[in-house]
Amino acid sequence: MTSSRREAPYGSWKSPISADMIAAQSLSLGEVAVDGDDVYWLEVRPGDRGRHAIVRRTADGALSDILPVPSEGKPSYSSRSLVYGQGGGSFAVSEGLVVFVNHASAGPHVDQRLYRVNPGRTPVPLTPDTAGKHRFGDLVIDRSRHRVMAVREDWRNLEDGQPRVSLVAVDIDGQKQTVLAEGRDFYSSPTLSPNGRRLAWLAWDYPCMPWDGCELWVADVDEDGALRNPRLVAGGTTESIFQPEWSPQGELYFVSDRDNWWNLYRLQGRSVVPVLERKAEFATAQWSLGLSTYAFISPRHVVCAFNEQGQWKLGRLDVVLGQFAELSTAYTDICQVRGGFATAYFVGGGPEHPASVVRLDLESAKPQVLKTASRVPDELSAYVSRPEPLHYATSELGEAHAWYYPPTHPGYGAPSGEKPPLLIMNHGGPTASASTKLDWTIQYFTSRGFGVVDVNHRGSTGYGREYRLSLYGNWGVMDLDDCANAALRLVQEGKADAKRLAARGTGASGYTTLSLLAFRDILRCGVSHSGVSNLELLVEPSDKFEAHYMDQLLGPLPESKQLLQDRSPCFHMDHNRRSPLLFIQARNDPWAPAQQTEEMARKLRANGVPTAVLALESEPRTRAPADLKRALEAELSFYARVMGVSLAEPLEPVALEPALPEPARR
Repeated sequence: MTSSRREAPYGSWKSPISADMIAAQSLSLGEVAVDGDDVYWLEVRPGDRGRHAIVRRTADGALSDILPVPSEGKPSYSSRSLVYGQGGGSFAVSEGLVVFVNHASAGPHVDQRLYRVNPGRTPVPLTPDTAGKHRFGDLVIDRSRHRVMAVREDWRNLEDGQPRVSLVAVDIDGQKQTVLAEGRDFYSSPTLSPNGRRLAWLAWDYPCMPWDGCELWVADVDEDGALRNPRLVAGGTTESIFQPEWSPQGELYFVSDRDNWWNLYRLQGRSVVPVLERKAEFATAQWSLGLSTYAFISPRHVVCAFNEQGQWKLGRLDVVLGQFAELSTAYTDICQVRGGFATAYFVGGGPEHPASVVRLDLESAKPQVLKTASRVPDELSAYVSRPEPLHYATSELGEAHAWYYPPTHPGYGAPSGEKPPLLIMNHGGPTASASTKLDWTIQYFTSRGFGVVDVNHRGSTGYGREYRLSLYGNWGVMDLDDCANAALRLVQEGKADAKRLAARGTGASGYTTLSLLAFRDILRCGVSHSGVSNLELLVEPSDKFEAHYMDQLLGPLPESKQLLQDRSPCFHMDHNRRSPLLFIQARNDPWAPAQQTEEMARKLRANGVPTAVLALESEPRTRAPADLKRALEAELSFYARVMGVSLAEPLEPVALEPALPEPARR
């Protein structure tokens, strides 16, 4: 311990990273599009009721909103698609013309019509008002035919409770809609060749998710805009295709996992040939439309993002010579990759960098931040915990992966021999991955003396197809094993206190938290942010996309009914006889109904397990700043009470019932 650092127990350190600061920095950045020298992106603004604003940056650096700013007595506009429940591809731009999907309310329903708008003008609707029953996404402007192509969901005359999906073309100058392709459960990623004569797209059917298997189709486009001679060129139920993209010369590129790893391929005649083979992932799980991990920056050069051992990187590929070189940047979480001439644009974040829209000059290799979701004051940089990779043995002779964030504070150190409490986290999905971009919630805890481990359990993306699909049939088992073994590994290494292990999670990751409490006996306590507790509720979701996801994860009904009950923590929470639990519950969350949470809380209390429920109005994915502050402070107060930590700041205590015996304070 140096003379400049004070000695204090882990968890009790005073930190300038406050809940107020985090709640105020909740801007999120999304879709990116390039139009000549201009770049456009989405900003989701919580202070503006979550409105999705399209922002344009011109070559001279000027920023402007494309959609009119809301004002009393005038229509409100927000660019957000609801296709498949996940949305994406909500706007497209060509030669200054923007076409977007409007999500703002239109009377008693959400609009979801297509609109066109030029900067400084009032948006004009392209499609009729169907009371939100026509939804559009994955927009592509076909300038030569004066139309926009899109994926369309039709919620009229539902089939088995689900909307019909098709690829359509909508005239820019009128309201005519033409169906280009239909008959499949899902379509995505329409992309038009540079000469406008060919169209490529993806399609797949239940029960597949796009990361399980999908098909790449190509068709000729005649002078009237109709599709001719459609043909399947790659993919199937055991091959996942991602992001078809035409080169400037009209060659079709795409990502496939046919050799376990999502690598880049090219269609050459009628043959598929590898462009780059590497034990890395050049794609991600297609949870939404409009995703992009690579882009052409010249006729022969591609800039691409790839995930290697759970960490995203950038590279530059010469598709003629097959030469590939990594690009050194500070960004380890990269998405929405778009290209200009010798220039790449993307949304990137890193351990010391929040999500930002970035312009990268490929000649100088110098990045320029165009917009950042939050600022990192210089005085806070010393408090930021950097993730350390963790690779470890787990059950069934497997290997799992995680990121460990050690307690970090420039002014404090713990007493000799003390081990820090550990918070176990894992991502949602569950087919997804942990991000290493700056997460202020993680820093909120690490700067106070908590360790955090963020687990990429089996079933995560970033480690190949075999690893990704290994969770199928094993959800509720392998993810628990991998989270528990990550914590035990850190205990063995002296980086965590075995008596102060906690888990926290939201939604699907909250399911893992609740399952650890119900089926494992390693946790001192847990916090569930609207965690899923009854898997049967996921079998009939409200959105089309996940309607058969559980068929893949654990099997279809009625065959899997008993298995779903066996793996649902709400039916087994009476196994937890000692670990206090805090439920942070959204009042109207369809996946974690408040009534079910109250029932679990009642059972725990009846068994003498101290339990608290904090009811909030907003859901975790769209949490209002005030609710975010309350949730963070309640969670910290809960850990302090259970683990016997004396906090450096006064917080309202969480009301546990039954009351927890007063522990010895550290």
